[in-house]
Amino acid sequence: MRATDTTGRTGPRGDAAGAGTIAGIRASTIHDLPLTERRLEAAGIPTAVLEGGEGPPVVLLHGPGEFAALWGRVVPPLTATHRVVVPDLPGHGASGLPGDGPLDAERFLSWLRDLIGQTCPGPPALVGHLAGGALALRHAIDGGPVERVVLVDSSGLAMSRPAVSFAAALAGYIAHPTVRSLDRFVGRCMYDFDGVRRDLGPRWDPLADYALAGVRQRGSRSAVLAFATAFGMFPLRRRDLARIPVPVSMIWGRHDLQNRLQIAEAAAARFGWPLEVIEDVRDDPCFERPDAAVPALRAALARPLRRHVPA
Repeated sequence: MRATDTTGRTGPRGDAAGAGTIAGIRASTIHDLPLTERRLEAAGIPTAVLEGGEGPPVVLLHGPGEFAALWGRVVPPLTATHRVVVPDLPGHGASGLPGDGPLDAERFLSWLRDLIGQTCPGPPALVGHLAGGALALRHAIDGGPVERVVLVDSSGLAMSRPAVSFAAALAGYIAHPTVRSLDRFVGRCMYDFDGVRRDLGPRWDPLADYALAGVRQRGSRSAVLAFATAFGMFPLRRRDLARIPVPVSMIWGRHDLQNRLQIAEAAAARFGWPLEVIEDVRDDPCFERPDAAVPALRAALARPLRRHVPA
């Protein structure tokens, strides 16, 4: 069953009676992906994982308030050459919350290490979007199993100072999640929101409905806040970033309003990390321009493993 939003469009129910509807919406967001879904326990947290493909393992880590299916536009070509693992992070999507303690930075890190142990035959490449990138960096700093890190408009490199227009739209969406507030917020995340919706056609509404269903679920907003607080707001120490023992690459949207391009350019100069800038994109090249993001991802995943040490 679906309920009509005040804007006149249809949207998912936000109460417990809509649990079956949420599951159905989720299924419609992933049914055409070349991935198999399974559930596991990672660090005591019920976790939903999508897996597919053969080859070197790649783990895709989404950002706060997101979910695994948002990687769907880059997944099919990646599964042609890699084993792709796409989890819903704790408290996001179909993954649960810990029942025995707070969802803090250490719990996210324990969760990621356990997830890798259960899904990857060897150290994977970690591709992280927004706070997912900062989580990948912390994992690498702490010596967790990882072959390389690819940052996509990542947090963790500078203090979070988003544009006022972005922050206002985000606050409005979190406080009152409706179709209208979601559209306003996503319009600040994308350079050409209308164009992306046209490209996606009938695939857009299930993604939007699932995003709304997720943020309306009990505990979801606290999980989003916990993730953003742990990895999205404050920079990692430069000396820790400088000693990461594996290659780090960056893919960035030129018009990002959250983590400005200047942040990535400064990191490229300071640490010698390769940077690929994607035109006509704000903060999610993999969703907004997969035609440009996939070649950038392939290049990052193919770079020699010998770490570049800046002079």
